[in-house]
Amino acid sequence: MRATILIAEDDPDIRGLLRLYLESEEFEVIEAENGTRALELARAKMPDMAVLDVMMPGMDGYELTRALRRLGDLPILILSAKSRDEDKILGLNLGADDYIAKPFNPVEIVARVKAQLRRAARSSASALSAGGLILDPSSLAVIRDGVSVPLTPMEYKILSVLMRSPGRIFTKLQLYESAAGTYFEGDDNTMMVHISKLREKIEEDPRTPRRIVTVRGLGYKFAAR
Repeated sequence: MRATILIAEDDPDIRGLLRLYLESEEFEVIEAENGTRALELARAKMPDMAVLDVMMPGMDGYELTRALRRLGDLPILILSAKSRDEDKILGLNLGADDYIAKPFNPVEIVARVKAQLRRAARSSASALSAGGLILDPSSLAVIRDGVSVPLTPMEYKILSVLMRSPGRIFTKLQLYESAAGTYFEGDDNTMMVHISKLREKIEEDPRTPRRIVTVRGLGYKFAAR
């Protein structure tokens, strides 16, 4: 079955360009010119992934990301003319899995879509326990001290990679490729944001992490206490 990609973008030229490239790779594409319509389509069609603009009338991309995350765990890629780190951090904090600034290369968009869908398909169906945590794939949550802490899909993938190899050091590149499938220039900052948010959720003191440990000059490792 072909994967369905939801495009939410108020510029018809950009929607047409994305449709052209995605359909050439055998994806089914549904389009919306604003966030409100995109949410309606998401509820009716249940797409496999969403590609969202930020600046849209009615409901912007950030609001739409928050609303889609409440619906489920589909991968979300934000496209935006806003290229500041603060804007990227906001999008990722709201639940997006990836963020690309405009102008963009449509070939890269297709590659990132494939990577996110590939990682979603490979998610483990069994729970994982390490370092005093239980990772629950059915709810995309981590159980810490008996309490369920929701994770975004990307946070879940990163933590799963780290917990499956306690003590192993992953560079940012290795960790991103393991969790997202493909690494692109500029993804270092994206990974740092995901790690920071994960620490806020699973560490007793995020400023002094004891589970996701930084190995200076190398990367990160999971310390199974």
